[in-house]
Amino acid sequence: MIKRIILILSIVIFPLATFAEISKDDEDKLTNCTGIYYAYSMIPQGQLELDKIVHSVAAKKFLNSYLIDKGVGEEKLNKELLKIVDDLYGKPYDEDSVKKCDEFVYKKIPNSKDEVLKIVNSGIY
Repeated sequence: MIKRIILILSIVIFPLATFAEISKDDEDKLTNCTGIYYAYSMIPQGQLELDKIVHSVAAKKFLNSYLIDKGVGEEKLNKELLKIVDDLYGKPYDEDSVKKCDEFVYKKIPNSKDEVLKIVNSGIY
């Protein structure tokens, strides 16, 4: 009887934990980082090292997919990203903001560093 209860609870609880949405605070921070990566991915190669541009493109691509998978509406996400890009467009690359985003993303999302590196190494941005 106890085995059945444990089995039923694990069947019900595990999917809910796996597909749980992210908190509003984390969503806002991850969206902000996605916008930062997006803005810096558009800096011309002559003004920024290629590896930084590629990292920004890959991180933006990863986070965009991650946020949508976690239940953030694509239209809402795109609107927020455009606001952030509009704010940062034309401003110089800010190494500190990228490092802070990298640290936050890598800490918050398991295997995110490896996933971003896979995108970077794939050559498909």
